[in-house]
Amino acid sequence: MKKYKVTLTKEEREELDALSSKGKQKAQNVLSALILLACDEGQHQHVRSINETIARVLNVSMKTIDRVKKQFVEEGLEAVMTRKPTSRVFAKKVDGDLEARLIALSCSPAPEGHARWTLRLLADKAIELNYVDEISYETVRRTLKKTSSSRGSRKDG
Repeated sequence: MKKYKVTLTKEEREELDALSSKGKQKAQNVLSALILLACDEGQHQHVRSINETIARVLNVSMKTIDRVKKQFVEEGLEAVMTRKPTSRVFAKKVDGDLEARLIALSCSPAPEGHARWTLRLLADKAIELNYVDEISYETVRRTLKKTSSSRGSRKDG
């Protein structure tokens, strides 16, 4: 594994010291600051700690320390202190058509042997009627929660 040497300038050390010792900061930023301060091999560092000691004291893995050091050396201090936005995209399972069908189904009479529709019954019925290949009761709950229809209760006046 490639070893990354962290060398902080005096200004960077002061900034990291301030970040880790006062104010409201994200825990991840404080942890990264403490890791960088402990790993510093520059002329402004008095005592350098080894990774095993840092990992034990800060209760982090060696991999975390290596990741922070690598990111600092390759991308700089700003990259370590800011999180990258996620690029993960989630596909929607429920479109307007399915939502309308679920609402209509939930407003219909309950199946025989049941007093009312449950989320699991609605999910099973949607699969049975080939509305979708698979759907969880939690997805049905979130879909019905978004609707403004208030099944079962009426306001007078």
